[in-house]
Amino acid sequence: MRLQAALMKLNGESPIVQIVVRDNNVDQALKALKKKMQREGLFREMKRRNHFEKPSEKKARERAEAVRRARKLARKRAQREGLLGK
Repeated sequence: MRLQAALMKLNGESPIVQIVVRDNNVDQALKALKKKMQREGLFREMKRRNHFEKPSEKKARERAEAVRRARKLARKRAQREGLLGK
């Protein structure tokens, strides 16, 4: 028996994450769903949308995210070039 569980976009249009439940193993499917949601950043977005965010807070958050992305990219580049070990 195969069932499908889909998490819909907030406006309800198309599925963002889709998990197939095989052999009625709901626990495994739930674990996979949580992992995919974490990877997609949906938990962070739901938490962010739960409360109003002032424009100044939004700007600060976006700046911090940009710095984090830049540092991660620089770290990956350095690893690729052999400057850093794993």
